[in-house]
Amino acid sequence: MEREKLGSRLGFILLSAGCAIGIGNVWKFPYITGANGGGIFVLFYLLFLVIMGIPVLSMEFSMGRGAQKSPVRMYHKLTPDKKAWRVHGYATLVGNIILMMFYTSVTGWMLQYFVYMLGGKFSNVPTDIPQTEYVSGVFSDMLSNPWMLILFMGIVVIVGFLVCSFNMQKGLEKVTKVMMIALLGLIVVLAIHSFTLEGAREGLAFYLLPSVEKVKEVGLINVIVSAMNQSFFTLSLGIGAMAIFGSFIGKERSLLGEGINVASLDTFVAITSGLIIFPACFTYNVDVGAGPNLIFVTLPHVFMNMAGGRIWGTLFFLFMSFAALSTIFAVFQNILSCVQELTEWSKIKTCIICGIGMFILSIPCVLGFNVWSSIAPLGSGTGILDLEDYIVSNILLPLGSLVIVIFCTQKFGWGFNNYMEEANQGKGVKVQKWMRFYMSYILPVIIGIIAIISIISPFV
Repeated sequence: MEREKLGSRLGFILLSAGCAIGIGNVWKFPYITGANGGGIFVLFYLLFLVIMGIPVLSMEFSMGRGAQKSPVRMYHKLTPDKKAWRVHGYATLVGNIILMMFYTSVTGWMLQYFVYMLGGKFSNVPTDIPQTEYVSGVFSDMLSNPWMLILFMGIVVIVGFLVCSFNMQKGLEKVTKVMMIALLGLIVVLAIHSFTLEGAREGLAFYLLPSVEKVKEVGLINVIVSAMNQSFFTLSLGIGAMAIFGSFIGKERSLLGEGINVASLDTFVAITSGLIIFPACFTYNVDVGAGPNLIFVTLPHVFMNMAGGRIWGTLFFLFMSFAALSTIFAVFQNILSCVQELTEWSKIKTCIICGIGMFILSIPCVLGFNVWSSIAPLGSGTGILDLEDYIVSNILLPLGSLVIVIFCTQKFGWGFNNYMEEANQGKGVKVQKWMRFYMSYILPVIIGIIAIISIISPFV
């Protein structure tokens, strides 16, 4: 079966960036930045992105392009006589599936709120109910209705596999290009609008100006660890989500350079999200540290009090939906490619079977907020979503990345020379020989530290 190819370099960059850009960029990065010293945190974040995130990203791209296979067959091709590495290939498929078991639900929430905003649900608040209570009630009512959650989750699954069922250039690449360009346009428009709000100066100062007092309060070590974690997890490394797109591109461009481009787009969206959120929060005196509630409770309350709030709220949740769907499309493509190579089914058959399977596997997360809300796998206050997120984010991503780094730098794996040769084909920024010691011996230690911290963090 002839392997499909992406039609353009722009398609590859936008697909890869779309996979990395997700819901966490929008609320998590701004909140963590504000809570960890503003501009000081951003500097550490960018430093770790350069010395850790981008190198691992280039390794995933290189493995995919070198093998011209999906993650489940990647190790078979690169090191056919070293079978132990193949375990990670199968683990990447499991990781992608678990990720989608909860991400489809959260994406459904975004679509549901887009419909709410478009339909004016937050514009006509009963006069006998306080606004804050009304907005909180909308979110609680949404989570307590399993049938509506299943409906929107199902829409996400159907749309995702439908887009991926077409020829890659006419389906996934074309749709992602339009959606990502629209996403980037929307985020710029929303940011410019936020600059006009009364609290813009105060909000931006809190967000971006270095705060030595905040660093002292949190602790410099905690700020550094937070920056390290954020720069690592923002690119969704370790579960083959980036390797798959490496397998769909040619040899015209070097992969360290392409990694820089993808990381830059991801960072642009993360930082610009803060430019949208903080001026609004300070203008309307709402909690900037509300976590997930920031999106579903705090910001709708802001839009209700803003001139033209229905329009801006609709645009915001359209942007959020695009950010979430870009990840859905990318990871669905990875799952499809893996299953096709394992089974040799046709693309349509694979889409139908994977779509049905994904829908069924996503139901527990939905029920975790209502019917099965008493289940707390990680302790009081947690749910099924938290467990699924922990497995992917705290275990599979860091450990998978550690495997990739060791595989690409050690002789008992693929080896640094093979990695460098593949990464350096084409025009652009090259991997240098002097980087070998750092990538082989220091980078694995950094990622190992992250892995240990991530695995034990919920229990300490």
